[in-house]
Amino acid sequence: MRIVLNGETCDVKNIMLDQILIELEYNGRSIATALNDAIVHKHARVGTTLSDGDRLEVVAPIGGG
Repeated sequence: MRIVLNGETCDVKNIMLDQILIELEYNGRSIATALNDAIVHKHARVGTTLSDGDRLEVVAPIGGG
């Protein structure tokens, strides 16, 4: 399936958001997710499915000072 990840076209094997995040090696990281401009809270990722052409944004906090 082809999705748009952070503005770039990306092919993924899974349709479930939590599994896509593992596939893309985001598992275990503190991240925020949005699907088609709607925030997907951490607890809702397990039940969220993506479709071909969906837009997924994954943002990780960056420390600094």
